[in-house]
Amino acid sequence: MERNRHAESRWPGLQAVSHHPACGRCAVVKPSANAEKTDEEEKEDRAAQSLLNKLIRSNLVDNTNQVEVLQRDPNSPLYSVKSFEELRLKPQLLQGVYAMGFNRPSKIQENALPMMLAEPPQNLIAQSQSGTGKTAAFVLAMLSRVEPADRYPQCLCLSPTYELALQTGNVIEQMGKFYPELKLAYAVRGNKLERGQKISEQIVIGTPGTVLDWCSKLKFIDPKKIKVFVLDEADVMIATQGHQDQSIRIQRMLPRNCQMLLFSATFEDSVWKFAQKVVPDPNVIKLKREEETLDTIKQYYVLCSSRDEKFQALCNLYGAITIAQAMIFCHTRKTASWLAAELSKEGHQVALLSGEMMVEQRAAVIERFREGKEKVLVTTNVCARGIDVEQVSVVINFDLPVDKDGNPDNETYLHRIGRTGRFGKRGLAVNMVDSKHSMNILNRIQEHFSESRGGSCAWHPFLRGAGWGKG
Repeated sequence: MERNRHAESRWPGLQAVSHHPACGRCAVVKPSANAEKTDEEEKEDRAAQSLLNKLIRSNLVDNTNQVEVLQRDPNSPLYSVKSFEELRLKPQLLQGVYAMGFNRPSKIQENALPMMLAEPPQNLIAQSQSGTGKTAAFVLAMLSRVEPADRYPQCLCLSPTYELALQTGNVIEQMGKFYPELKLAYAVRGNKLERGQKISEQIVIGTPGTVLDWCSKLKFIDPKKIKVFVLDEADVMIATQGHQDQSIRIQRMLPRNCQMLLFSATFEDSVWKFAQKVVPDPNVIKLKREEETLDTIKQYYVLCSSRDEKFQALCNLYGAITIAQAMIFCHTRKTASWLAAELSKEGHQVALLSGEMMVEQRAAVIERFREGKEKVLVTTNVCARGIDVEQVSVVINFDLPVDKDGNPDNETYLHRIGRTGRFGKRGLAVNMVDSKHSMNILNRIQEHFSESRGGSCAWHPFLRGAGWGKG
C-alpha cells in the first residue's frame, strides 16, 4: 500500500490509507447564489440555531460542566436536590414530570429548582445550554406558582421567536397535562383578539413585541397581576433588533414582588449587562468553562499545497476516520458543497449541512448523522454551532477558522475540536494546512492556547511535517 505523502510517518496510531469507494450516495443540496459568502458574512441566525438544537434533542445532554452558584444572600443555606420528590411538588405536576421521562433532576435543575420554588420567591439569572433541562425547570416553577381558580394571566414567558415560543409551549402542555385547570395562551403575531377582551389563561408565552402590545396598547394582560416573569434565550433576544428594549419595557410594568427568571446559553458582557437591567437582586448560576476535554484530544496537521491536494489527503484518511464518525469544517458554503459533492463522487457516504437549508431540513440531516446513516458530516461554522453528537471522535478542519479580518478565530477552533473529546472520550483533530499563511494561523492558535493555560500548552503537540509543499 502506498503511504500518504501528506502525513508524516510519525503519526501514531493512524495508518495512512488509500481510499476505497464506500457504498451509498449523498444527496447534495445545490449552493444558492450567495454561496460565496464566508461564515462571518452570513448573518448568524441564533434563533434558528437554538430552534435546531431543540428539534434534535431526544434526551438530556450529560453535561460535565461544574455548576457555580452565586447567592444573593451568601449567608443563606445552599440547597440542591437529587430527586423531584424533595421539591414537594403538587401531585399532578410530579406526575407530569415523570410522564415526560425525567427520572431525576439534571445538574442545572438540582441547583435551580430549589431557588425557583423557594418562599418567598427568589430571582435567578442562569447560564444553561440547550439540552440541560432548563426549559422544564422554569416551566415547573411557573406551573407551581399558578392559582388555578384565578382566571387571569399570572405567569409570563418571553421567547425570541414564534417557533421557540411554540417549543416552550409544548413543554408546558406536556408537564401540565394532569392539571387540566391550567390554561396557556400564545402572545404571537397572528393571534388576533377582540379589542377590550381580557385573557383568562393563567400562563402566557410570547414574543416581546406582541407581549408588549398585549400589556400596554391593547390591555389584554394586566401586568400588575403577573407573579412569574421568565426571559428565555437572553443571548438570542439581544441579538434581535428591538427585543432588548421591548423586554425592558415589559419588565418595568411588572410588580416589585414578581419573580424574575432569566436564562442564557452564554454570558458575554452584553448579555450580563442586559440581565442585570431585567433581574434585580438575583441568585446566579454559571457553568464553569470546561477545559479538561481538550487534554483528551490529539491534534495534528497535514501539509498540502492546494485544495485538490487537501481533498486527496482527506480521501487517504477516509478509511481511518469512518471507523467512528467525523465532522469536516469548511470556511464557506461553496467549499462545503464542493467537498460533499466530490466525496460523494468517490462513492463516500457523506451528509452536507448548509446555511440555505430550512431548520427542519437541517434537523433531518443531523438526525441521520446521529443515527449513523452517514458517517461524515461536512459543514460550516454557523450551521454546526451547538450541535452535540456523542459518536463524533474525529474533527477535520479542511479550512482553518479565521475571523472576518483573516486572523485566527481561537474560540471557533475550540468549539470545533471540543466536539471530539466529549464524555471523557479520546478524540482526534486534523488540520489541513495548504500554505505558509495557514501554517502561521495554526501556530498562532497554538500560541494563544499555550498562553491562556499559563505558558505551558497541555495539548498534545501538533504533528511536525517533513517539509513545505508549495503554497
